[in-house]
Amino acid sequence: MKRFLFVLSFLLWSILFFPSLVRARVGVGIGTGKIVVEDKLKPGEIYRLPSLTVLNTGDEPGKYEVGITYHEKQPELPPPEAWFNFKPPEFDLKPGGVKVVEVLLNLPVKVEPGDYFAYVEGRPIIIKDDGQAHIGVAAAAKLYFTVVPANVLWAVYYKLQSFWLVYSPWPKRGVIILGLLVFIFVFRKFFRIQVSPKRKAEKDE
Repeated sequence: MKRFLFVLSFLLWSILFFPSLVRARVGVGIGTGKIVVEDKLKPGEIYRLPSLTVLNTGDEPGKYEVGITYHEKQPELPPPEAWFNFKPPEFDLKPGGVKVVEVLLNLPVKVEPGDYFAYVEGRPIIIKDDGQAHIGVAAAAKLYFTVVPANVLWAVYYKLQSFWLVYSPWPKRGVIILGLLVFIFVFRKFFRIQVSPKRKAEKDE
């Protein structure tokens, strides 16, 4: 009985004076469980997928990231993580904090058509005593999309079209600047303007 009271007193004392030892934990949650892209995707295009909301469900602040993982024996094709661009890729969250991460899917010009599947994960980055970054527990949304066949010419067209739309107005400004440079080059090559001072009138003879 005395031992039980001693253990109970120690636990209560720890909770009161060292709450971080009892409560401190790292946690993560996400705002959606499944992302299904209904449209058939074309090679070479850039797509904005639904954003991923990441939450810090733990009791201490931490650094988080978003990444891609797969099921070991999934029947669908696994999209490489290089196809994805997360904005921001890493971020800090306070306890109870929320971050909305933009997800871009950049399909290459040559891609195998078919059904694709991946987990889009939100996960804390834990720095341990050895100074190395380790990935902790993760929360993930299931991502499904389908890529349809396309020839190389159409894929290049889709790539340019989607690049123009996604990164507008910068491509338009680049085209304007390039056009001005070409105009200046052509003008200087074919039109030479020479300005020579008039000769002074000869002195009266």
